[in-house]
Amino acid sequence: MLWAALLLPNGPDATPPSDDALRGLATWALQFTPRVAVSGEAVLLEVEASVRLFGGKRALRDRVVQEGADLGVSAIAWATTSLGAHALARAGIENGFKRPLEELLDGLSMGVLTAVGPHHATLARLGCQTLGDIRRLPRGGISRRFDKDLLGALDRAYGLQPEAHVWVELADTFEARLELMSRVEMAPALLFGARRLLLQLCGWLAARHSGTTAFTLRWAHDTMRNKDAGEGGALTIRTAAPTRHLEHLCRLLAENLAKVELLAPVGDLQVVADEVVSLDEKSASLLPDESQTAESLQLVLERIAARLGPDRVLRPVLTEDHRLEWMQMWQPAPQPLPRRPSEPVDMPQPTWVLPQPLKLATRGPRPMYQGVLLLLTGPHRVEGGWWHRLGDGDEATTAQVQRDYWVALSEHAGVLWIFNERLAGDETAWYLHGVFA
Repeated sequence: MLWAALLLPNGPDATPPSDDALRGLATWALQFTPRVAVSGEAVLLEVEASVRLFGGKRALRDRVVQEGADLGVSAIAWATTSLGAHALARAGIENGFKRPLEELLDGLSMGVLTAVGPHHATLARLGCQTLGDIRRLPRGGISRRFDKDLLGALDRAYGLQPEAHVWVELADTFEARLELMSRVEMAPALLFGARRLLLQLCGWLAARHSGTTAFTLRWAHDTMRNKDAGEGGALTIRTAAPTRHLEHLCRLLAENLAKVELLAPVGDLQVVADEVVSLDEKSASLLPDESQTAESLQLVLERIAARLGPDRVLRPVLTEDHRLEWMQMWQPAPQPLPRRPSEPVDMPQPTWVLPQPLKLATRGPRPMYQGVLLLLTGPHRVEGGWWHRLGDGDEATTAQVQRDYWVALSEHAGVLWIFNERLAGDETAWYLHGVFA
């Protein structure tokens, strides 16, 4: 598992994060994974299944760090458990993979784990200063003297027990609020706070695979205002096409705010998505999706081959040959497909084939590959190729094979495709030729 913990400021001199701030951060995080949870002052994300979608761990990390800073995130940590990532974030350690997680957590102060709080004074009198000190205490004594939450939290942080979370659900509509740190008297200055709300909006839209064509920014005047100023104002922004591009929405909002005159200082902002439209996502595949284009794959390959040359675009085709190395061939894409084999192959076929058969060690008559192999089915006899010559002149050889194939089971490597050569001088010679998925 790959967990990320995003912390909002909650130190001795900081105001605890509001529910709106946590909910907004969690809504933004839903664009990366549906497995988002709120714990204390942190938002936890399980992103193992999302790494490839966002271009790898480094690209995902950089994006989360950059956009998270705009949302007020004060610390980020990555680890194999959510509670471990939360503890590391509180300690200011981002990378939970530079050393074993157990070693990193053992050196942290007790205060990084919420479950330690009610027992901090007692544990300190016992001489404990770090999580490692607590773990070195007798487990039986901990379970009898303290509540079960302490021992359970330690086990979950270290990955010794499974973790359970209440996942944040994606709302059907978007509405986010923000209390400004200071009162704003000029309308263009509202963009700084509005950008944070728009970032949440873009995350919500990405999670819904949608875009917006209209959103409204509302502001509330300070309570110490002139009675004629009213309670606040609103500004609706419309776009020509559905979008969730943050910079585009910010530019449109800035242009409109420049023409607004505030009647009183503003203390609160709200952004509401008025019109939401589903977006047709573009496929990241190298080859086109026929459901999204009018051209078939064959026509696309012909056009690419015409540009690059017919020998630069190849496709695999089946041949009428039972020898594994020549059961498939590559031919230029513009050429017509040959006639498919008239008779289906009536023996197992491995998912992956080795470029060259690998000779195996043996223990007596039994082949070995990461342990002794168990023969499941066979022999599947393959003979032929006397007509197939490789090379030219005196160095030409015949690609004739006389093999008995077997499906074998390895305790560590799974199901394998192995063979021994018939009529070979060494009757105990075995070869690995393929692997089943």
